[in-house]
Amino acid sequence: MHNSQSHPSNTFPNLLLASKSPRRHQLLRDAGFQFDYIAIEADEDFPPTLSPEEICQFLAKHKSMHHHESIGENVLVTADTIVYINGQVLNKPQSVDEAHAMLHSLSNETHSVFTGVCLRSDAKIHTFCDRTDVTFHPLSDEQITYYVEHYKPFDKAGSYGVQDWMGYVGVKGIQGCFYNVMGFPVAKFYRELAAFCQG
Repeated sequence: MHNSQSHPSNTFPNLLLASKSPRRHQLLRDAGFQFDYIAIEADEDFPPTLSPEEICQFLAKHKSMHHHESIGENVLVTADTIVYINGQVLNKPQSVDEAHAMLHSLSNETHSVFTGVCLRSDAKIHTFCDRTDVTFHPLSDEQITYYVEHYKPFDKAGSYGVQDWMGYVGVKGIQGCFYNVMGFPVAKFYRELAAFCQG
């Protein structure tokens, strides 16, 4: 039963969330944040010399800088999630074959999920990232084919969603924030946003 105290997330300003991801919307709603969705179109190119920590923060900031209007009393939030394994960045698969290849590369291996987040007001800007390591069981061709056909993971970095069938049967272990693998490091965001608003 809820008491009459206000929700802790209500102390934060309204967010302008520039993300189409239904998972990010759900996570922020469930955590009690107030936000409005805004559309920002930006390419996802990045300098080849960057580390994965730098790539996700570069892309989050790059997206933020494509918003040219006043932010007002709000905080603009942009984010980018990448999957990183054996020196390779896995973005969203562009085809069935690419989805298969990505899942084969993750099978029986540990990969890292990095989410970069950019917070921006009219006065200042701050970026941070979170990392989670995910280990997969061996995946059979049949499992991969079933997953790609039925779940069509073409909107997901690394070609899988930890919150769906592949997460249930494929993931052996997770070290770090589970919600970061879903696409948004909510606990770290809560703390970084509090510091951003106080600073």
